[in-house]
Amino acid sequence: MIDSKQASEALAEIDDMVQRVRRSRVYDIASQMMILWGALVFAGNIATWLQPREGYPIWLAVYVLGLAGSFAISASRQAKTGVRGFDRRMFVAFLLCIAFGYFCALVLGHFSPRQQGAFWTIYFMLFYALAGLWLAYAFVAIAVCITMLTLVGYYFVAGDAFVPWMAVVNGVGLIGGGLWMRRS
Repeated sequence: MIDSKQASEALAEIDDMVQRVRRSRVYDIASQMMILWGALVFAGNIATWLQPREGYPIWLAVYVLGLAGSFAISASRQAKTGVRGFDRRMFVAFLLCIAFGYFCALVLGHFSPRQQGAFWTIYFMLFYALAGLWLAYAFVAIAVCITMLTLVGYYFVAGDAFVPWMAVVNGVGLIGGGLWMRRS
C-alpha cells in the first residue's frame, strides 16, 4: 500500500509528464510552421528586393502559400498525434490580423516600403509573443530577438541593404527559432 503523500507525489509526477508531452507536441507543430513561414518570408523578402514593384503580389503569394502549408502541417500532425494546430478559428484570426495590419499600414499610416518592412515584422512578432504567454515562452524569446534585430536594421542599415537584412532577420530568424524549438 502507498500512503497519501506517495500517491500525491505520483500524481504530481504524472501531471509533470503530461505537461512535458503537451509542450513537446506544441513545439513540434510550431517548429514546422515557423520553418515553413521563415522560408517563405525569406523568399518573399528576396523576391521583393529583386522586383520591388511586384511587392503586393509577392506577399499575397507568401500569405497564401503559408496558410496552405500551415493547414497541411496541422492536418498531418492531427492525423498522427490527434493534436490540432491550425483550425478555422486560427485561419479567421490570421485573416483578421492581416486585415487590421493592412488598415493600419495603408489607411492610417501611409508607410514607406522600409516602414512597411519593419511594421509587418514587428506586428507579427507581437502575436508570437502573445502566443508565447500561453503556449511556450520560447515564442516570446524568438519574437523579442527578431523585433530587436528589425529595429537595429531599421535605424542602422542603410538603403537597399534593409530588405536583405530583413530576409535574414525575419526569415532566417524564424527558421532558426523553429529549429531551436525542435531541440527543446
